[in-house]
Amino acid sequence: MPRDGRAKLPREGSPISSAEAARLFSDLKSAGAVVLAVSGGPDSTALLWLASQWRGRLKAGPKLIAVTIDHGLRLEAAQEARAVKKLAARLRIPHTTVRWTGAKPLRGLPAGAREARYAMLAEAARKSGAVCILTAHTRDDQAETFMMRLSRGSGLAGLAAMARRSVRGDVVIVRPFLDVPKARLIATLDKANVTFADDPSNRDEAFTRPRWRRLMPELAKEGVDARNIGRLTVRLARAHAALEAIVDRAEQALLRRDGKRQTLAIDAFLSLPDEIRLRLLQRAIDRVGYEGPAELGKVETLLDELTEALAQRARRSFRRTLAGALVGIGRETLMIEPAPPRRTQRTRP
Repeated sequence: MPRDGRAKLPREGSPISSAEAARLFSDLKSAGAVVLAVSGGPDSTALLWLASQWRGRLKAGPKLIAVTIDHGLRLEAAQEARAVKKLAARLRIPHTTVRWTGAKPLRGLPAGAREARYAMLAEAARKSGAVCILTAHTRDDQAETFMMRLSRGSGLAGLAAMARRSVRGDVVIVRPFLDVPKARLIATLDKANVTFADDPSNRDEAFTRPRWRRLMPELAKEGVDARNIGRLTVRLARAHAALEAIVDRAEQALLRRDGKRQTLAIDAFLSLPDEIRLRLLQRAIDRVGYEGPAELGKVETLLDELTEALAQRARRSFRRTLAGALVGIGRETLMIEPAPPRRTQRTRP
């Protein structure tokens, strides 16, 4: 350690040592079985290699299972899956390839492929008795995700970007490389003489992420680099968690449930800071609505209309529907309940 007492940071292009790998995977020692999502690209191949080296040094640890998702979108994908299988066999890790069959979405292909990938990984985890899925998202991916969400006007939760751990259904997604630059993973593979695939779609600027990827070096010249963005996402995640804890307490103290109807005392609701009111309202709508999570922007608009109605004493006439929830104002309470079913228009014969 340097004389000033600060830990020396590893160089951007230096390989990951065995001691670093042990730290990256340390919270997974007690997992019974772990699925490794391995596409064959540099990041996921490094995940397979490093997880294997880490597990090999343990007297006891989780069983590793490598899973490759073939989306059926590129002819090279099958060959890449076979290369992963060969490397996994060399490392004595069981491997399976799962193919995305059926019709593909005509619009929003990256998002559709991502949802399908997670669903297939989750199913593979259930079949193998694993509760954790490891993905190889890097600090570079985190920065790109942040910029994409920023450009779309995401709120605090969205700008916190990806978390090291997140829950999807009955499985936990773990991203051990979120603070690791992609260059270090490539250097690790180069040192180990492990080859990897190059997916040209990662540079296809018909999609949003590759366009941001091209812009990142220019942003880095002004200090908006992956390291600083990573720091910001950690701070935003911390702030989001703190606000959620406050909303938990406000919900427990103020929200009343009567069957499917939820009520909030108006005076107590208005005494809350705007952000807490917004989150409390969104939670109530999401809980009783039947049309999926409410969009943040629409909840913000609804809160503005609600606040104006309360200020003008136009309470009894206020009724708004959002995401399958009906929001209305009573004498002393704000009411959120399931909205009546939408009427379907009859077509003339």
